[in-house]
Amino acid sequence: MAATVSLRQGDLVWGKLGRYPPWPGKIVNPPKDLKKPRGKKCLFVKFFGTEDHAWIKVEQLKPYHPHKEEMIKANKGKRFQQAVDAVEEYLKKVKAKQEQNSSDDKGKKEGKKEGKKEGKKEGKKEGKKEGKKEGKKEGKSKKPAGEKKRKASDSGPGSAIKKSREQSPRKRGRPPKEEKGTISPQPSSLKKLAMKTVSRFSWPPPTSERTADDPHFRHFLLSQTEKEDSAGDSSWLLHGHRTLGTEMVLKKPSVTYQAISKRLKVSEEDTGSTSIQAADSTAINGNITPTDKKIGFLGLGLMGSGIVSNLLKKGHTVTVWNRTAEKCDLFVQEGAHLGRTPAEVVSTCDITFACVADPKAAKDLVLGPSGVLQGIRPGKCYVDMSTVDPETVAELAQVIVSRGGRFLEAPVAGNQQLSNDGMLIILAAGDQGVYEDCSSCFQAMGKTSFFLGEVGNAARMMLIINMVQGSFMATIAEGMTLAQVTGQSQQTLLDILIQSQLSSIFLDQKCQNILQGNFKPDFYLKYIQKDLRLAIALGDSVNHPTPMAAAANEVYKRAKALDQSDNDMSAVYRAYIH
Repeated sequence: MAATVSLRQGDLVWGKLGRYPPWPGKIVNPPKDLKKPRGKKCLFVKFFGTEDHAWIKVEQLKPYHPHKEEMIKANKGKRFQQAVDAVEEYLKKVKAKQEQNSSDDKGKKEGKKEGKKEGKKEGKKEGKKEGKKEGKKEGKSKKPAGEKKRKASDSGPGSAIKKSREQSPRKRGRPPKEEKGTISPQPSSLKKLAMKTVSRFSWPPPTSERTADDPHFRHFLLSQTEKEDSAGDSSWLLHGHRTLGTEMVLKKPSVTYQAISKRLKVSEEDTGSTSIQAADSTAINGNITPTDKKIGFLGLGLMGSGIVSNLLKKGHTVTVWNRTAEKCDLFVQEGAHLGRTPAEVVSTCDITFACVADPKAAKDLVLGPSGVLQGIRPGKCYVDMSTVDPETVAELAQVIVSRGGRFLEAPVAGNQQLSNDGMLIILAAGDQGVYEDCSSCFQAMGKTSFFLGEVGNAARMMLIINMVQGSFMATIAEGMTLAQVTGQSQQTLLDILIQSQLSSIFLDQKCQNILQGNFKPDFYLKYIQKDLRLAIALGDSVNHPTPMAAAANEVYKRAKALDQSDNDMSAVYRAYIH
């Protein structure tokens, strides 16, 4: 749905938010502490029949009256009808008030007419009397012209200036300085002001665009110059893990952060991303100052459990929730607080992380009963760590930001073991301020984090990484089965691969799973197949071929048909031997 006419404050509208049906509302002024979302033009709407309000994109708004019949036919729910009734009640009150004002104005006009008539009569009488008195006075007390001149000269220059101002006619051109502020705006100016009622928010410049005029930045540059002179190195070294350094970039949005011995090294690249990387896993070396913000965590699966454990170990205050509440017990024993619903967790915490299985679970968590959206308030931060498609991320970001919340996507690359060890790789995109606020959390759960820009970029990158990983795993399984059926030793194949340039921990672990027949899940097979499917769809969306991923996807589908969904991804091997 899209707005076909210009909308402004006070207008009644139909607003579309996420997957909900269009709802009647009124465009109002937002609270002073509620910032307008960046990007597309939005208007702040208060909805009838509920206590809800949100920023809605202009293209998701329609004027109320022209589309009333259409909307009422399309929606028959009880709450919807109550909302429409509330609009009609509001319109009745407005009409009654207008009629009252109209009758009051009419009375005032009649009163003014009567007053003018009476005033004229009284004025004439008074004028005649005063005229007679003044005439008598003038006749008696005429003074010589010389005395008048003397009096005028004695009054001083200030008096003369004042008199000349009073007597001289107004010249065309600029008004006198002291009267500038009293001039009424021209009609065109008023129109412009009315059209810009939602554009009155001033936005601070992005942190990546700080200039040398900034005293903090200037101090930073001087300190770095001294280090460069003494070390003979052109790198910038930034001390302390909690300062992320994104504000230190001089009008260069493309930067990458690499670690050097417990410091963060800043270097300029053309990657279009920012990474923050500790020299070694900060969850192991323990050099973390936990944030004083309250942390919430929703979803205690293979990845979420390890993440929460590390957050607690590093001193963070964490409130947990899981669909099956029994999983929360262990973390409560370790010092976590228990949240009864996602809405409760979000409303009581400053930053809430979520890590769930797939796009449907991610949407249900936010939009479902007692979901995240019901707990979001202005300033609350929501960080979705699930691996989902870019479209899902964009929808979630829109509804969170529309309620005044702040959104960051942060899917993680790794497995259960890396999660337990605090060695995950975090890929983030969205609100960079939230990314910086999550610094100590990311250090506790991972060895590296990357900021990739706008919402959706992290989802795309994560799907590409898992597409490569899933295809590689299918190739490993294919090689192991081919060795077996051609009479070659699988162990010898592994020994050779480990000595080759293909050597990796992943290769060794997955081959060991196959050799031992142990497919205890470290990364669920059903989830890697889901990621392959989403990666193929991503390729389709830009008309890019993904034949290797498509072939691998078919093998995983075969493994799922053999009841391997809840085993490790390495169980794809069984698709080749059955």
